Amino acid sequence: MNWMRYKNIYFLLSATLIAVGIFSLAKWGLRLGVDFSGGTIAEYKFDREISTEQTAEKIKESGIDVYSIQETDDNTYLIKMPPVNSEDRVNIAETLNKLSESEADELRFETVGPSIGPELVKKTVYAIIIAAGAILVWIAYQFKNLKFGISAILAMFHDTFILVASFALLGFFFGAEVDFLMVTAVLTTLSFSVHDTIVVYDRIREIQKKEGGDIGEVANRAITETMVRSLNNSFTIIFMLVSLILLGGSTIVWFAVALLIGTVLGTYSSPFVAVPLLVSWDSVVKLIKKR
Repeated sequence: MNWMRYKNIYFLLSATLIAVGIFSLAKWGLRLGVDFSGGTIAEYKFDREISTEQTAEKIKESGIDVYSIQETDDNTYLIKMPPVNSEDRVNIAETLNKLSESEADELRFETVGPSIGPELVKKTVYAIIIAAGAILVWIAYQFKNLKFGISAILAMFHDTFILVASFALLGFFFGAEVDFLMVTAVLTTLSFSVHDTIVVYDRIREIQKKEGGDIGEVANRAITETMVRSLNNSFTIIFMLVSLILLGGSTIVWFAVALLIGTVLGTYSSPFVAVPLLVSWDSVVKLIKKR
């Protein structure tokens, strides 16, 4: 199949996703979780089901603000609040005991300082830069050409940006928050994005060594020969992530969603972003040489 015939459509789709992402980030921004903004995470187990809205109102009546209350398991609830002191902790426990008409079992009570947010962002940026640089050098060395490394890195940043920007949309419409697990998902996407790209690039190199030919034709053949393998590999991951989204509970649902988006993007970008970039680069170089 002549995949490269439609490379302008692939670029247009990617440009549209990036434009929507830029708009979403500029318009709504990211909904930062307590890992970034600072706050307290408390988890309680009750003998019976309670109303999250009524619970939030009762806690607010005691003078303590509440970001959100989520049910994580049977009669188990996760409460996110601004940083609270020991006195507020006691008041929350008493309020919950009265509300449930029994003694609530405190499973977790953690306070995260706001200083962790900037530090985490800084380390994440450093990690991405170091990983991108190492991947660029390694791929360029292995394939004996810098264009392979740069095309792979551009596709990787394509996936990473769209993943992060998608959480501006999910945060606005569904209340998705960016936390430690989201950062983990972003770093995981960096690896997965390059994984399939290297598989296609390696097949391109093998065909060029054995048979030669135009880069566009070689790319079409390489994508065709690796497409089934990539899809089978991705679907096994997607099935697992869908199961986590449906059954994993609210504490990890957005982490699973982030990994799912990253997996889909990585599967798409390898043949339809990284390879078209490589082919377009080669076409531009040939055009410049002719002039």
